[in-house]
Amino acid sequence: MKYQDYLFSVAPMMDWTDRHCRVFHRHLSRRALLYTEMLTTGAVIHGDRERLLGFDALEHPVALQLGGSDPRQLAQAARIGQHFGYDEINLNVGCPSDRVKDGRFGACLMAEPQLVAACVEAMKRAVAIPVTVKCRIGIDDQDPEPALDALARAVVASGCDALIVHARKAWLDGLSPKQNRDIPPLDYDRVYRLKHAMPDVTVIINGGIGGVDEARAHLSHVDGVMLGRAAYQEPWRLLAVDPDVFGEAAPHATMQDALEAMMPYIEEQLARGTRLHAITRHFVGAFHAVPGARAFRRHLAEQGTKPGAGTGVLRDAIARVGARAPAEAAA
Repeated sequence: MKYQDYLFSVAPMMDWTDRHCRVFHRHLSRRALLYTEMLTTGAVIHGDRERLLGFDALEHPVALQLGGSDPRQLAQAARIGQHFGYDEINLNVGCPSDRVKDGRFGACLMAEPQLVAACVEAMKRAVAIPVTVKCRIGIDDQDPEPALDALARAVVASGCDALIVHARKAWLDGLSPKQNRDIPPLDYDRVYRLKHAMPDVTVIINGGIGGVDEARAHLSHVDGVMLGRAAYQEPWRLLAVDPDVFGEAAPHATMQDALEAMMPYIEEQLARGTRLHAITRHFVGAFHAVPGARAFRRHLAEQGTKPGAGTGVLRDAIARVGARAPAEAAA
């Protein structure tokens, strides 16, 4: 991985960034680094690997996010990920869900920087691809100044190639996972200070970033920006990534063009038994603020879930949308 590979990425999001979502996002940006949903080490080692880990070659560069806290299991899962062709292995030290906490992985590991460092060291020994960590600025009553520094210095000493920091605390006691995405205040300056204190470390910022213009503003302080919900809920924003961040042309001029380019992939997936809705559910925000967007969503919701629904349903939905490009409509 090169420095520019980290300039812009789409966050790993449970139940959202599956293989179909990632192919869609790749049609909107050639350069954004994409991430899988978090997969636990147990699922990777013992589960249906092709179903869980398989991905389309179009998705590169794509990273596998792992959840776990056992260095040996993480090393084994990382080797499996490398074998499948992933470009990076990322360790989740930021998810605040109860299930994750009970399994001793995710954000609760912010309290155990030396264990996280041991996990990173084990994975670095196991694979030849980059190993990165995604964390919060702290948890519960931790002071984010020493907490984030302690984690960062421990994992960097163990060979961590980049640190992705969600600029909020995670409150494991008293807030739900959904509340943890909004209620703890954002502290971008804390992430900036980390980069200033560790100038040789690749630091990527995440959390509450609303679009590509905001992302570009952060890039004067850190090495990269990770967009989460804004990229998923309003995917048209990704059409601006290649021109505005990388100075290159977007893969397609309009969202209509990008969806049309998806058709061969969709046909292939339908032939394998995938239902149309499993793919088109990721298109709900494709035409946000464009005339006809509601009709587009309604048609997919009513027709795309029916047995045997095919690409004709998607084309009919697209035909209900006005001619303006999403970015122009939202400007």
